[in-house]
Amino acid sequence: MPHVPRRPRGVLIAVMLLASLLLAGLLAFQAQRTFLHHRASAERVLRDYARLAASRFALRTGANLYYMAAWPPMEALLHTQAGARAPLPRPKRLAPGLKPYAAAVLEQARYTFRLDLATGRLETSGGAPSAAERAWLRDTLPVHARTVYQPEEHLAVIVAQVAGEPHAVMYTGMEKAGVQRTLVGVDVDPKAFEPFYTMGAEKQPLLPRPLTGGVVFDSLMSVVVTSADGAKLYHSPVQYAATFSARDTVEAMMGGMQVAVALRPELASQLVIGGLPRSRLPLLLGALGLTAGLIVTALVQLRREYELARLRTDFVSGVSHELRTPLAQIRMFSETLLLGRVRSEEEGRRSLEIIDQEARRLTHLVENLLHFSRSERQVTRLSPARAPLAPLVQEALEGFAPLAGARGVRLRSELAEGVVAPVDAEAFRQMLLNLLDNAIKYGPPGQVVTVGLAAADQRARIWVDDQGPGIPAADRERVWDRFWRLERDRGSAVAGTGIGLAVVRELVALHGGRAWAEDGQSGTPPAGGRGVRFVIELPLEPSPQVAGQPGGLSSVPA
Repeated sequence: MPHVPRRPRGVLIAVMLLASLLLAGLLAFQAQRTFLHHRASAERVLRDYARLAASRFALRTGANLYYMAAWPPMEALLHTQAGARAPLPRPKRLAPGLKPYAAAVLEQARYTFRLDLATGRLETSGGAPSAAERAWLRDTLPVHARTVYQPEEHLAVIVAQVAGEPHAVMYTGMEKAGVQRTLVGVDVDPKAFEPFYTMGAEKQPLLPRPLTGGVVFDSLMSVVVTSADGAKLYHSPVQYAATFSARDTVEAMMGGMQVAVALRPELASQLVIGGLPRSRLPLLLGALGLTAGLIVTALVQLRREYELARLRTDFVSGVSHELRTPLAQIRMFSETLLLGRVRSEEEGRRSLEIIDQEARRLTHLVENLLHFSRSERQVTRLSPARAPLAPLVQEALEGFAPLAGARGVRLRSELAEGVVAPVDAEAFRQMLLNLLDNAIKYGPPGQVVTVGLAAADQRARIWVDDQGPGIPAADRERVWDRFWRLERDRGSAVAGTGIGLAVVRELVALHGGRAWAEDGQSGTPPAGGRGVRFVIELPLEPSPQVAGQPGGLSSVPA
C-alpha cells in the first residue's frame, strides 16, 4: 500500500482558517448590530425632533389663533354691546380699527350670532345659516361652553364640519351673577386661519436654529392640519414621506385641530450629530465574501499541497522501486560473474544480457528524472535539426528490444521512408522509449506492440499501438498529467514514477507538436482488451522526399 503522509499540520491550518472565517463573520455580525443600534438611536432622536416640531407648531398655532385671529373680532363684538339686547352687528362692521390680519378673518366670516343659554334663542346677523347649522349651534355651543370654554380666557373656537361644509366658530360668553347667560360669536370659513399656521415662523422656529442651520421651514419639514373630525384644513406646499413624523393637537379651547409634522428624510442627517449612520452591510458582506473566498482558496491550495505531498511520496516510492529492482538484478548477476558461479558460457552470456538490460532500464529512468528536474526548473532546451525520422525510430526500437524481450513482447514497425522533420534526436528517442515502456508495462505478456510513422498535411505522425486493456475516453487527457494513474492501476503491482507520459507531452510541445491517446488499432489483443494508441504529431519541414504511406513492414526481434 502506498504511504500517505500524515497531515496534522494541514488539519490545524484548515481549522485555523475556518476559525478565521467564523471570527470574520462574528465581527461582521457585531458591526451590523452596532450599526442597527446606532441607526435606531438616531431615528429615535429624529422622531423626538419631529415631536418637538409638532408640539411647537400646535402651541404657536394656538397662540396665533388666540391673539391674532379670534380675540380681536371678539373684543370688537363685545364693544358693540352684542351681549345685551342691542342689535347684532354684521361681521364687516367689526373690521374697522382691527389689524389687517384680523380684518382679513372677518372678510371670510359668514355671520355673527347670539345664543341665549336659558331659552335656547339663537339670533344671527349677516348671512343666514341653514337649518342644520342652526340646530348644530344650539346643540354644540352649550356643551362646549360647559366643558371646554374657560371663562378666564373669555374665548373659545370650534372647528368642525356641518352638513359637509367646514365651519370655524369663534365665541365668547356673557356672565350674569357668575353664570354664563349668553354666547356671542362669529362663524367664519376655516380657510381664514391658514395665514396663522405659519405666522411667526421666523421668531418662533419649530426647531432650534443651531440645529437646523437656518434651513427654510418648507425645506426642512412638511405640515398637515386637520380638524378634530378628520377634515383637512391646511397642508404645506411640499409634502415629505412620513419616515420621521409626529402628531400633536392644538389646545381644545382653540379648536383642537390635529397637527402632523414630517421631517424631510434628505436633511434628517443634518439634525443628528455626526450624521445619520449609513449601512455598511454591502461592504461587510463584500469583505466577508472576500475573506471566505480567500480562505476557500487557501483550503484548496492546502488540499493541493497535501495531494502534491502524497504524489511526491508516491513518486519517491515509485522511483525507489524502479531503481531497486534493476540495481538488485545488476548486483546479483555481477556478483555471480565475479565469483565465477556461472555453470556454462551460455549462462554467463545470459547474465551479461540481464545486466545490460537492467542498465538500459536504469539509463532510461535516469534520463526521465533528469528531464523532469530540468522541466521543474524550466531550463529544458532542445537543439532540433533536420533528420530522417525512420532511422531514429528504428534505433529506438532496437535499443528497447532487450527490455521488451524480458516480458515476451514483440515489437513491430510500420515506417514510412523519407519522412524528414526538425527534431532533437535525444528528445525524440526519449519520447519513443517512454511510449514503448508504457506499452509493455501496462500491456499483457506476449502482446505485439506496433510503432508507426507516416506524414500528411505537413505533419509527421508517430504512433505506438499496444494490446493492453485500453484507456477510458474520459481519462485519455488526464493520463498526460504528472503522477496521475488510472484508478484500476493505483492498487496494482505495476511500478512507475508517473512522469513518463508527462515528459512525452512536454517534449512534443517543445517541438511545436501535439500528443494524444485514442483507441488501439493493432488487432485483437491476447488478453481480450481493446488496446490504446498513443500518437505524436510533429511539424514537418517541406521536402520533396516526404512520403505519406508506410514504406513497408518490418519486425524487431525480441
